[in-house]
Amino acid sequence: MEQEFPSPTVPRASRGEVFVGYLDYFRSRVVARVEELPESELRQSRLTSGWTPLELVKHLTFVEMRWLEWGFEGLSVANPWGDRREDRWFVEESETREELLAALIDQGARTRRIIENNDLDALGMPGPRWDGASSPSLERVLFHLVQEYARHLGHLDVVVELAGGSIGE
Repeated sequence: MEQEFPSPTVPRASRGEVFVGYLDYFRSRVVARVEELPESELRQSRLTSGWTPLELVKHLTFVEMRWLEWGFEGLSVANPWGDRREDRWFVEESETREELLAALIDQGARTRRIIENNDLDALGMPGPRWDGASSPSLERVLFHLVQEYARHLGHLDVVVELAGGSIGE
């Protein structure tokens, strides 16, 4: 599943393809980094902030869903904050690495569909995601998701290195 870095020198047919390329790349790197960790590192934190690698995976899955399905598309979502408990990221003991990574990959496919089926200038549907603010364009939402992934992948690179894994970017 690991993707090649979407170099700015490689032409893309549209701005949407640029966003798809970056999101697919970052998502694939998150998957690869989490797969690199031994089971003993998945549910513990090496950082004072306290999050675990599995919590990060679940968070990223919900972030994409919140911004694109619940927000941009205005779909009804049963539990848009299902990655949180008591104001922190949370993973059930019964949730496995395989299940959480599969959910992230599945969410990525839904994200791709949304990007491919909409104009980047299209505004999101009004709804509770925006908390009373004006709906942003799809392009603004995607910029937010790219920065979210880039930031969290950097965090995960540090965690994997501290756990004795390979050195990230």
